[in-house]
Amino acid sequence: MRPPMYAYEPPPPAEEMEAEAGSPLDPGLPIAAEEDIVTALRSVHDPEIPVNIYDLGLIYELKIAENGDVAVTMTLTAPACPVAGEMPDEVAHAVARVEGVGRVRVSLTWEPPWTPERMSEVARVALDMF
Repeated sequence: MRPPMYAYEPPPPAEEMEAEAGSPLDPGLPIAAEEDIVTALRSVHDPEIPVNIYDLGLIYELKIAENGDVAVTMTLTAPACPVAGEMPDEVAHAVARVEGVGRVRVSLTWEPPWTPERMSEVARVALDMF
């Protein structure tokens, strides 16, 4: 006997996903400041939550190399999130548009799992969770 349709849950996405964007910076060009990259990250929103991914606490790590390449490790609010396949690519392209950024690699991870405690005060106020 088949289970009822409403009992179906899509499988979670692969353990880790990656996205890349950008191109190497020409030698001698100034490297982007972390604040500029954070501003770019704040331009990306989870389509189901009216708060940007940075203030939601979805960015776990941001590394800027001496050559301007940027590595971002991020998560989503849930493994079955419908934008799991799209969000790393959107983040990579947003960061790659920042002047002084070379290649960008975004890695999506599920460990540790995201919790609401990771949200900034700005996100808590926006979502009435203070």
